[in-house]
Amino acid sequence: MKLKAVLSSASVVAISALALAGCGSSSSSSSSSSKKSSSSSSSAKTTKVAKLTAGSKMKAGTYKLEEQNYSHGYKVKMSITVNKDGKITSSTYDQVNKDGKSKVDDTDYNKQMKKVSGTNPKAYIPKLNKSLTSSKVATGNVGAIDVVSGATESSKTFQNYTQQLVQAAQAGKTDTIKIDNGAKMQDGTYKLEEKNYSHNYKVTFAITVKDGKITESNYDNVNKDGKSKVDDTDYNKQMKKVAKTNPKAYQPALNKSLVKNSDPAKVDVVTGATESSNTFVLYAEQLQNAAQKGDTNTITVDNMIFSE
Repeated sequence: MKLKAVLSSASVVAISALALAGCGSSSSSSSSSSKKSSSSSSSAKTTKVAKLTAGSKMKAGTYKLEEQNYSHGYKVKMSITVNKDGKITSSTYDQVNKDGKSKVDDTDYNKQMKKVSGTNPKAYIPKLNKSLTSSKVATGNVGAIDVVSGATESSKTFQNYTQQLVQAAQAGKTDTIKIDNGAKMQDGTYKLEEKNYSHNYKVTFAITVKDGKITESNYDNVNKDGKSKVDDTDYNKQMKKVAKTNPKAYQPALNKSLVKNSDPAKVDVVTGATESSNTFVLYAEQLQNAAQKGDTNTITVDNMIFSE
């Protein structure tokens, strides 16, 4: 499954080939042995890459992210390196314990997870890292990252953190991004907005948190006149025929699911609107991270738009 979603400079976005493919916007943590297995290849493949038509290109440098809290004995550390051409040349996503040892080297854990899920950190961590230097992702097209079967949660976390690193790279911000993972969300309203229009629409998103729970979610796709895609009668009619759903149905469903679960990871993908669902979750995760820090500054997404 691909996260055909949104990415940016406060978020990046990979565009889908189909305007009506159900999807509102385009798309937008060691030991020496673990470094060897969790770092990706240093050069991207040379096959044709989709052209970036909107959104800022990533700036050369190394960009880092680190979780502040351990979960089940591990936390994520990650970095990406971008060359002068704006392409990711290496990724060092890893999950490490308090001794700095990688989950890749946890023999018992890997053996047990392999039996249950059919995969394990020794397999999926290198695979995820390698994906960032592939021709389809290296320019910042996070929406083209595949979810690894059996490691969905880790894949989603990887996508979220990659997006935030790409956003930092677009802005040339090399300060380490600190994620207060697991922290209770602080009360307030948290907002995100895309900068660039895709198929005449861009995402606006706000959540309200009270007593550590999401009490309101307002995800929308709006045009230059501020009108919602929900109210675009022709678009809704045409998409309904093609995908069996439309913005009038899936946008309220996604917002309702987030309020019900108060956790982006528990939001279900709406059938026929996979791209928009993945975009919704990706942005909701960023808003959740902001709420965990109590950062109410609006996240402006210089979303990348890619040609077909």
